[in-house]
Amino acid sequence: MAEEPATVDAYIAGFPPAVRDRLTEIREVIHRAIPAATEAISYKIPVFRLDGRNVVFFAGWKDHLSVYPVPEGDAEFEAAVAPYRSGRGTLKFPLDRPVPYDLVAGVAVRLAQRG
Repeated sequence: MAEEPATVDAYIAGFPPAVRDRLTEIREVIHRAIPAATEAISYKIPVFRLDGRNVVFFAGWKDHLSVYPVPEGDAEFEAAVAPYRSGRGTLKFPLDRPVPYDLVAGVAVRLAQRG
């Protein structure tokens, strides 16, 4: 995407149907996980904000979907996110595999609780 979309709906609409479906599901999962959050576009990608601060971003790419940032966690959480880590602050979910939506929800909740 060259131009910054004005809304999350416009951002998602710019992808092929299969990717749109997954982005929509990630969006809904985050809404359920942190219902008080509002949506915006920042850095040309969707972000959920809570009390005026950016909490969790998500994005679509050619071969994967991403969620940012990755919160710190206990050993069990770290083991769960390890297969999806791409660098210190990004989770990548390949388009050719199922998205672990429960993990996305857990990331969103942890990030919202950081305050």
